[in-house]
Amino acid sequence: MNSDYIKLQEALKCIREKTDFVPEVALILGSGLGALADEIQQEASVDYSEIKGFPVSTVPGHKGRFVFGYIGDVKVVVMQGRVHYYEGYSLSDVVLPTRLMGMMGAKVLFLTNAAGGANLDFNAGDFMLIRDHIMAFFPNPLVGPNIDELGPRFPDMSEIYDRELRGIIKATAGKLDIPLKEGVYVQFTGPSFESPAEVRMASMAGGDAVGMSTACEAVAAKHMGLRVCGISCISNKAAGLAENPLSHEEVQESADRVAPLFKSLVKTSIENMGRVL
Repeated sequence: MNSDYIKLQEALKCIREKTDFVPEVALILGSGLGALADEIQQEASVDYSEIKGFPVSTVPGHKGRFVFGYIGDVKVVVMQGRVHYYEGYSLSDVVLPTRLMGMMGAKVLFLTNAAGGANLDFNAGDFMLIRDHIMAFFPNPLVGPNIDELGPRFPDMSEIYDRELRGIIKATAGKLDIPLKEGVYVQFTGPSFESPAEVRMASMAGGDAVGMSTACEAVAAKHMGLRVCGISCISNKAAGLAENPLSHEEVQESADRVAPLFKSLVKTSIENMGRVL
């Protein structure tokens, strides 16, 4: 049996020793959104450090635990802090949490992140519904022996971000009067911010936002048959499009500033997804 799958089974066993909660939606919280996990109707929580073989986030502002509970009537597992490839973990460890939430029973993966705006029309504080992504500059998480228990060797990626779920998010934003852009997310490895030339390349390739997460998680989830959706918070104009040097502090500050609107959009969208689960 595949060693990565054995590791997943051991991690799932650790979870099941603490809770038998079966989520419908898995939610990964990016920078500035961590507090949302504290606002749901909690049923249980499990620190990443309590899970055998689980990678632990080292990024400031990422708390590091699964929170189980309800958003409205929808059963959710919330990942309060994600792990990134740039932290030095193998790619199989980076997508382990995503796969684990699918094995817990989740049918939908809702991704959020803070991203740099590569589209000239985007400004700090904007929200972008992810329509598609480009992962050509980042290793594919499915490279290596296929885990047949999770999905096929050559999964279709013609519609990674579920059309119906995107429609629900757009309709929710409209009802909440929250402006919502739509575009293509480009994942780079980090941890250095992208160079101006890389941002221009991403833009020329059709990208609207750049970041260091999300696309690999989306691919791993799609491989398992999960429905995927995602929203980026544009925390800054990407390199070459603004006068000031980029910093993690700027990203965190921008994400924190618009967090109340972001949380409202995510929570209400998940509530509205209840009718299609």
